[in-house]
Amino acid sequence: MYLIEAEKLKKVYAEGKSKNTIAIEDFNLKVKEREFTSIVGPSGCGKSTFLLLVSGLEKATAGKLYINGQPVNGPDPLRSIVFQEYLLFPWKTVRGNVEFGLEIKRIPKKKRREISSAYIELVGLEGFENRYPHELSGGMKQRVAIARALVNKPKVILLDEPFGSLDALTREGLQTELLRIWHEAKCTVLFVTHSISEAVYLSDKVAIMSKRPGRIKELITIDLPRPRTKDMFVSSEFREYERYLKELVWEEFNDVTNEI
Repeated sequence: MYLIEAEKLKKVYAEGKSKNTIAIEDFNLKVKEREFTSIVGPSGCGKSTFLLLVSGLEKATAGKLYINGQPVNGPDPLRSIVFQEYLLFPWKTVRGNVEFGLEIKRIPKKKRREISSAYIELVGLEGFENRYPHELSGGMKQRVAIARALVNKPKVILLDEPFGSLDALTREGLQTELLRIWHEAKCTVLFVTHSISEAVYLSDKVAIMSKRPGRIKELITIDLPRPRTKDMFVSSEFREYERYLKELVWEEFNDVTNEI
């Protein structure tokens, strides 16, 4: 059974009275429970739009979108989203940011502390509970954002280029950390990235999108053993997946440049 089912999705953004932009059209994708699926494609193809539709923050213009067999009609605590920008509350500590959703649900303070401590430990930030965002590195801020997204125990976590603004070494470290967190949290992940190697390393499946209006061009199963290790980057199997995915993306990029 599929946890996420998108069928013939279409999203149109109105720009004034006479101009519309079709972000995605005829978009079809199915994702199994606890699967890690990355979405890759040329800039502006609608990757982030699809995450917003799954989150319920945007509404589809046409088509069907189901989570666990139920239509998506708006935001839900069982679906959490993490953006490239950290979007932390600067006046709240690490613990305060992680506990925000629990406060909204009026969970008692003692229970909030217990839950937040578990997720702060999960993302490796024990000892930093009382620090403020301006006292943290970029990688640490993103860990806080991930902990805040996980604290409500979502079935689906949506990550929109979460490591895009980080330096290469921090990014590589957080890739491995994310796989550990995903394994322990037992959730389903949709992960948007521009990095082919990152998608191959992290994913069970990689969805390649076409140029705008975006659709799923091809869904590739990454048949590499888990747990993933960094030495896989130099293996012939990894390189072949990387080469094939790059070819698919470059076809779309070339189509875009030929139209300019």
